[in-house]
Amino acid sequence: MKKSAPRRRSRADDAPLSIAELRTARPAREAVPHIVEAVRRRGRPRGENKTLITLRLDKDLIASLRAGGEGWQTRINELLRAAVGLRG
Repeated sequence: MKKSAPRRRSRADDAPLSIAELRTARPAREAVPHIVEAVRRRGRPRGENKTLITLRLDKDLIASLRAGGEGWQTRINELLRAAVGLRG
């Protein structure tokens, strides 16, 4: 069976919005607020009291902590806080 040629896009598919469409356009935060809010929530929360560092640990220690599933870095933080006597 012969493959059909890929569909070519017409110039209309690539055309910018008309002046009338631009006049009626709304900001994304009004048109699709659920999507805009989802994008805003990604990443590290603002005001977080954490510092990024580089730390070399034994492979077997990391493997053991990762085996516990998600949240292994949080568990490391909790273990270190307990080791130095800090409560969180």
